[in-house]
Amino acid sequence: MSLENKTAVVTGAASGIGRASALRLAQDGADVAVIDLNETGLEETRQLIRGTGRSCLAVQADLLDRDSISATFEEIANNLGPVDILHNNAGGPARGRTRSFPNATLEQWDEVLTLNLRSVADCTREVIGGMKERRYGRIITTASEQAFRGGPGFTDYSAAKAGILGFTRSLALEIARYNVTVNAICPGVIKTGITDNMPEEHINASLASIPMGRMGEPEEIAHAVSFFASPGASYVTGTYLLVAGGRTLH
Repeated sequence: MSLENKTAVVTGAASGIGRASALRLAQDGADVAVIDLNETGLEETRQLIRGTGRSCLAVQADLLDRDSISATFEEIANNLGPVDILHNNAGGPARGRTRSFPNATLEQWDEVLTLNLRSVADCTREVIGGMKERRYGRIITTASEQAFRGGPGFTDYSAAKAGILGFTRSLALEIARYNVTVNAICPGVIKTGITDNMPEEHINASLASIPMGRMGEPEEIAHAVSFFASPGASYVTGTYLLVAGGRTLH
């Protein structure tokens, strides 16, 4: 469905799900601002979006830093105008590593909760006022199947992703009357740079737990983002969509 004359923002867009989602939103007709710390990957994403004929602004930013977030959204407003669609996608375990709960430091917990949960609130806060004023908006956040399954070494990450679901439901109730929808997507095991570097035994164990017998592709998450961003999802708010190949059915 067409997103012409809409402006979208995607965080964590230098690769994987974020890149696929940003590209899909551009293909749907939106102009897109992409945010990440990875400058090289961000530029690659920008070039792909430019290839669709849509405008793209790439901003290198640290989502652990509130001042950086504020400056980033000011730059987006100055260059692309008001934000209609926000995809809060950035996240992950602390420095890409997992640790058992007794061995996880307070610093690790702070980092994981800040990146995966607080940054979602901080980015949303930057756009929510304008969305309410214009009585239009789409807020879409990448949660995780870990919000339901949990897993050894993922206590901090799972807690943050479960927090996203609570945030999504509560905010949806607050702003439904302004025609602003708030939804979440819960990916399962998706083929990204992280899975490419996983030991073979971990990959095999993951595949064995997925009823469909394969990992998902970033583009399959992007389809879900496209739906929640579309006019066709105008009556859908406060919910989540599991995209996990049936893994959570066990």
